[in-house]
Amino acid sequence: MEITNQVKNQLSEAGLKATHPRIVVLRELVVSNDHPTAERIHENIKIDNPSISLGSVYRVLDVLVDAGLIQRVSVRSGSKRYDANMSPHGHLYCLQTNKIQDFYDEELYELINEFFRKKRIRNFKINEIKLQVNGERIDPDAEITIT
Repeated sequence: MEITNQVKNQLSEAGLKATHPRIVVLRELVVSNDHPTAERIHENIKIDNPSISLGSVYRVLDVLVDAGLIQRVSVRSGSKRYDANMSPHGHLYCLQTNKIQDFYDEELYELINEFFRKKRIRNFKINEIKLQVNGERIDPDAEITIT
């Protein structure tokens, strides 16, 4: 129940009405860590929410992206994946498994910001940096680790 209340508060703070489809879709994204597609979200929620169609899921996702509550993550296959983690972070995308993993590295983002400061790019202010690294797992059965 705590996550549902958190989701309702997020919707309210973003100026959105806390409709049942919005609550259910955003809740699914908040508890997910695998950057699901709209189809996967629909598959996960449809048993308990048969009245929510795939089209509704797509519409809710668009509203949530526009409100800044979630972000789209593009992958090479062209499918759109979604992420409720709005803190600054990057993504590692495995081309073999189609899995996306979050990574955090303040030092890397500071290096990128410093690069732009040194280049003295005029009339442009960086608001955010989105970094996605595409690659392949060396051992497909092992987890990706960042040290």
